[in-house]
Amino acid sequence: MTTQLIIIESKEGVPVCTILAPPSHLRSALPKELLLLISIYGRLEESTNGSLRFFNISLNPLCQTLFSLASLFSLPSSSGVSGGLLHPYSPKVKLLWRGAECWKECMKLLSIAEQAVSSEEDFVSLSGEFDQDFGGILDRRRGIIRPATNMKTLNVLNDNAKNCLANCKIEIIDKNAAEKLVPHIHMPFNLAFYMPEAINVNSKYYLNALFLACQNIVKELSASGFGKKNLCLQKKSVYELRELEGEYDAVIICLGAKADLLPELAGKLPLRTCRGVILHLQLPDKIGEDYPDHGPSILSDAWLAIKGNRSLYLGSTWEWKSRNSSSNVSTDEASDALQELLPKASAIYPGITSWSFAGARAGLRAMPPLTPHGSLPLLGCVNNILGNDLKCKYWLLGGLGSRGLLYHGWLGKLTAEAVLSCNEQIIPSELTSWKNKDSRP
Repeated sequence: MTTQLIIIESKEGVPVCTILAPPSHLRSALPKELLLLISIYGRLEESTNGSLRFFNISLNPLCQTLFSLASLFSLPSSSGVSGGLLHPYSPKVKLLWRGAECWKECMKLLSIAEQAVSSEEDFVSLSGEFDQDFGGILDRRRGIIRPATNMKTLNVLNDNAKNCLANCKIEIIDKNAAEKLVPHIHMPFNLAFYMPEAINVNSKYYLNALFLACQNIVKELSASGFGKKNLCLQKKSVYELRELEGEYDAVIICLGAKADLLPELAGKLPLRTCRGVILHLQLPDKIGEDYPDHGPSILSDAWLAIKGNRSLYLGSTWEWKSRNSSSNVSTDEASDALQELLPKASAIYPGITSWSFAGARAGLRAMPPLTPHGSLPLLGCVNNILGNDLKCKYWLLGGLGSRGLLYHGWLGKLTAEAVLSCNEQIIPSELTSWKNKDSRP
């Protein structure tokens, strides 16, 4: 027999999966990794012509519901506007709502991904290439520095930094300490906030490594007496959710900014769209002074995600109300982005003016509404929005905005627990309150 993990995929994303609950008496025997919904707000790989991805797991009858947990490894869509900077703080270095839980789950998933890629050969087999700039690893643990740039917010930044996480500290440093990290960095107020444990994740390789981890778990279960399991990939076009009725117990919709392209959800989600452009810059060979080996990435009015001594990403623009989700960037759009971002970056890191344009990419963010706790993602069962005559349970995981890399692990875990128990109350009310009529469009 076969259980399927179904994912509706747009051109740049992956949105839907099925989940079946395992018998309660078997849950305690499952590997802990299987209790996580590895729900990455990012692309597994680029695809075209809107399609569905199916991960088919062949099961014997005894394990049919048990291995349905394999469907917890879903990969929802990405905006494509990520530099890979990972930390649990706002621009004012305030710990984000539930930042501790999010950071904890991120560290777990990074560990799972890193363990799955044990050699350069594994890495190349995942990506088809070996990124020398990135060192062939999943992330660069070089930290992030955030110089103070506004006297009005200086006291707020100082106060916020004192309430940092023990496992992602914020160090308040002066100009001398900052210049040891990044020579010639400009410090308008002789003060910066340094997060040494913040991470620069290579999102593409990270996602591929998590998929490899899924494959490894299938192999482990097959070797553990549960019968032979297979993990394979199929594609299929789906135009509306009702096409899935009768086939699945639950479907999780993770379409990002394209969720309202499903006719059943059109005009019903309080999401704002925003197109962003990221620039890739490289240091020309004739320039001898590389970016420091252990120099941190930089947060300011623009951010610099350091990918190597001579390679970085500069971001990002914000074009509100845009519906353009293409990753392609025209010459004019790239030029406009460079004119907007370069002055912001050079105000903090003047050396960037010696770097050359090497390319650009773009994507569409799905930004959630502002709440008293900040801009929080949208979670929950949406059957009450879709209609009352549905046999399948439909769940939404969306609106991660610009913080998908931070939120994905914890929100995925919450969603998995809610779906498996058929209990939306597991999800904090702050993440489901959007379903109240007054908060919807």
